[in-house]
Amino acid sequence: MATEQPGPVCVPASGVFRRELIKQLRAQDTFGRWSGKNDEELLAPYVLSVERRRELPLMADPDVLTVWRLEMFYNAVSLCIESATGIMVTPVVKLHAEGFGRLVLLAGRLAAVSKTLREVHRFGFSSLHALDEAGEKIIAEAIQMIERFPLVAEL
Repeated sequence: MATEQPGPVCVPASGVFRRELIKQLRAQDTFGRWSGKNDEELLAPYVLSVERRRELPLMADPDVLTVWRLEMFYNAVSLCIESATGIMVTPVVKLHAEGFGRLVLLAGRLAAVSKTLREVHRFGFSSLHALDEAGEKIIAEAIQMIERFPLVAEL
């Protein structure tokens, strides 16, 4: 009895996520205030050093800019998944005022990604490399889920 082998996993090229995140951030700059900033300066708010993270309280309400950065991160992830699979992906974020909640990336009727969000006021990464790795890891996992359940993703 022959077993069906799963198709090849479509993995985006390295750096695709960072380029998409930068593109999303620059698209939000309607007044051109960031046009003089290079890409690293634009991504700097995503880097949260260990020292800075320690300064933040364990419990706090996330500010509007932190929530916006979180949304831009997952918008870029969604667009990378969509580009790799051809299936529209919609990010859904539900946050409580205290910074706890849930994130779901929907592809058709498939929850390609489902994450519990905690301590959103501390959202950030130790480095730009860690930012890239986190984004690309989520993208790869979502693509695998879509390839595993393509009929659900296409509904």
